[in-house]
Order: sequence, then structure tokens, then C-alpha cells
Amino acid sequence: MKLGFVGLGKMGGNMVKRLLERGHGIIAFAPSESSREEAKAHGAQVVDSLQGLAEKVAPPRVVWLMVPAGRATDEVIQSLAPLLTQGDVLIDGGNSFYKDSMARAEFLRTKGIFFLDAGTSGGIWGLKEGYCLMVGGEEDAFKKAEPIFRDLAPRDGYSHMGPSGSGHFVKMVHNAIEYGLLQAYGEGFELMHAKKEFSLDLRKIAELWNHGSVVRSWLLELSVNAFSQDPSLQSVKGYVEDTGEGRWSVVEAIQENVPAPVITLSLLQRLRSRQEESFSAKVIAALRGQFGGHEVKKEKGKG
Repeated sequence: MKLGFVGLGKMGGNMVKRLLERGHGIIAFAPSESSREEAKAHGAQVVDSLQGLAEKVAPPRVVWLMVPAGRATDEVIQSLAPLLTQGDVLIDGGNSFYKDSMARAEFLRTKGIFFLDAGTSGGIWGLKEGYCLMVGGEEDAFKKAEPIFRDLAPRDGYSHMGPSGSGHFVKMVHNAIEYGLLQAYGEGFELMHAKKEFSLDLRKIAELWNHGSVVRSWLLELSVNAFSQDPSLQSVKGYVEDTGEGRWSVVEAIQENVPAPVITLSLLQRLRSRQEESFSAKVIAALRGQFGGHEVKKEKGKG
């Protein structure tokens, strides 16, 4: 089918390529001329404005947004809404906060435009492996866009979650679980790395665990790649960013009285990773010196 696509970054660009490979017609727009040219080289028809995109896609339209969550998404929707017509479907595949998606769906509903919030997982591997899609919104709109979901996803890799907001809510929890999994793998490999007397080969262990182990996973497969490229990860700085989903999930857990200690602590560990040195650790070290006479290590050239 023919659809409009807004946003041609790492995820969006690969999604366009996958859809083109499967015979869909793409009218693509992004602010970056270089990303538009790359999409064009793969067979997309590119335009230099949202107005041009709306003109090229015949109604009833399907337009997929793959832009950063928050203000950027709001700005695109506000600009695009007057250009769309009743019965068009707008899909947000970014990592938007689910309550924002609910509000956007209500706004567009007043204009007769359907809105689907499509939680999208797959990262840079989605082009080859497919994307897992968690879709919220009205059933009729989901069915209209289903050919797109079917070709973006691997077999059994997409599903309708429920009403507006549910797709991004499920994706939020998905990413929060990912936080916990990554933290557990990180701590386990650090423990093995610290056991110097065994000279453990972490790449070999990661590969071994993917054959019959109860902790086998795609993340573990990716760790094989990482340790193959850099066995001690010496080139990697231990700074871990977050894109919001973990924070939102912790707040939701508190509001719903759901104990989520693993997700919460994995989020806090990400914050800890961004500190060159923890001031709280300095306070603890100083207090141990005060009450117990424990040795306090000094900064080089100080004290």
C-alpha cells in the first residue's frame, strides 16, 4: 500500500527500507536532506515538506511518524493535522508517553482522524529481523494499517493492544523490563570479569549460555558481538543513558501500588553511571572514617 512516512533516522530510515523491499510505496519526509536522499536511493519518493507529503498521498491516507518523543511529535502532529482529511490514519511509532498519546488521539478524533500509538521494538536490527509492534487505538484503524504492520514485523510480531495509549503503555513497560535485564547481565559479567584467577573468556561464556541455558536471549547474543569486538570493553565508557520509559514505569508502579524494585534500581544505576564520582560515596567514606576510624582514601594531590 502507499503511505506517508515522517522521520528518517536510524529507526525510521530502516523501516522505510523494509517496507520498500516488501512492495509498499513510500512518500517520505525528513528535515535532513541527506536522509531524504538516502531514502530516495532505496526507492522512496521524497518531498521537502509536510504539505508536499499530504498532497502526494491520496486519501484516505496512512501516515507513519518516527520522530523524537515529546515536543517534536506534538509539533509534527499540529502541523500535519490541518493537511489531513476525515478517515485518515496517523501512526506514532516513537517512544511517546502513553498519556500524551491518549491526548493526541482525542485531539485528532475531533477532526475525524484516526490515531494509532505503535510501540516499536527492534532497534537497528529491525531491517533484517523485523520489528515487534504493540499497537493501541481503534480496531478499524488497526485493520486498515495492518498490511504495514504485517510487513514490518516478523511472524507473530505485531498485535493490537487495546484503546488509544495502550500500545505506548505496553512499550513503556517493555523498555522498563529491558532495563532490569541489562542490569542483571551487566552485574553478572562484571562479577566474572573480576574473578581474575580463572581468566574467564566472557565472549565464550555468552555464546555458551545461548545454547540451552535458561538465561539465553537476544541480548546475550548481542553481548557475544560486543565481547568479540572488545573483550574487556576498554573502548566503552560506562555511561548509560535513558530515554524516559524507565522513569515513567517507576512512577506508574508507585501510582498503581505495584512493587517494582528491580526496574527502579536498574534506573537508579543508570543515573549512577553518569557520575564521574559519587558525592554520596564521598560522604559515606568520610562518615566511616569519623565513627569507625576506617581509612579514607585521598584524591591524588589533595589532602
